[in-house]
Amino acid sequence: MWEVYKKGYKAWLQLEKSLADNSVQSYLHDIDKFTAWLLLSDNQKKPADITLKDLEKFIEWINGLGLTASSQARIISGLRSFYKYCLLEQISTLDPTVLMESPKLKRLLPDVLSFEEIEMIISAIDLSKAEGGRNKAILETMYSCGLRVSELVNLKISCLYLEVGFIKVIGKGDKERLVPIGKDAIKFINIYRRNIRNHVPIAPGEDDILFLNRRGSRLSRVMIFLILKELVKKAGIKKNISPHTFRHSFATHLVEGGADLRAVQEMLGHESITTTEIYTHLDREFLKSTLQRFHPAFKGE
Repeated sequence: MWEVYKKGYKAWLQLEKSLADNSVQSYLHDIDKFTAWLLLSDNQKKPADITLKDLEKFIEWINGLGLTASSQARIISGLRSFYKYCLLEQISTLDPTVLMESPKLKRLLPDVLSFEEIEMIISAIDLSKAEGGRNKAILETMYSCGLRVSELVNLKISCLYLEVGFIKVIGKGDKERLVPIGKDAIKFINIYRRNIRNHVPIAPGEDDILFLNRRGSRLSRVMIFLILKELVKKAGIKKNISPHTFRHSFATHLVEGGADLRAVQEMLGHESITTTEIYTHLDREFLKSTLQRFHPAFKGE
């Protein structure tokens, strides 16, 4: 019975919300969990008949399965999204998820690199190798523009407007945004294109992709992670670093420098300002640690 609703919901996520396949599958998986519980409970209700009480019993059930607070919150978010669809399509006239409570999540602040640490990582690149020049252009671009790793590996030559200092980035849900790019990143992209990329045999369909592996195909996200992991080790940095750390560092340095949060939101491509607000928390931690290090009243805390 619910399969019809799931099919419609899937189409809505793909066509109306323009979500990537992985995100669509995650949302459908949340609804699968709920329908599995309905089946086990011998509950024959349609979406329109589900009550808050039903949802609370379902949450008790997933809690009993030992799911973490973040997994439970993810499933609740999926149910809210499903009922948003049901209201829009008039499958249901009421949203039973409105009064649902999500488990309280501890917000973990990600590791952030200082500007000096980023310089150390970039300096660890061996420029005597062809991939060294490419990797320098990659890291300079990541830090200069605060890109997601998926945005970086899919960056197109036709989206570079280097003469005016901008690149066009295609982010989540195929949303486009223009992001300023720094002089160093422009310099090393040009060196890479002129001296390295020109000598790579380009694989079919990859002509417009900026960063290529030695076989002429775009780099994988895992490859970027491995490149960075090796450089972090060479630089002797002990923090837990991933490509996303460069994005966090980009945003944190902007906020620490007094950048407007709306401007940071625009550059990062965040749909909601609340996602960007984590950097105000990071900034407060930075301020607190600075006071503890340098202010006489805070020393020893």
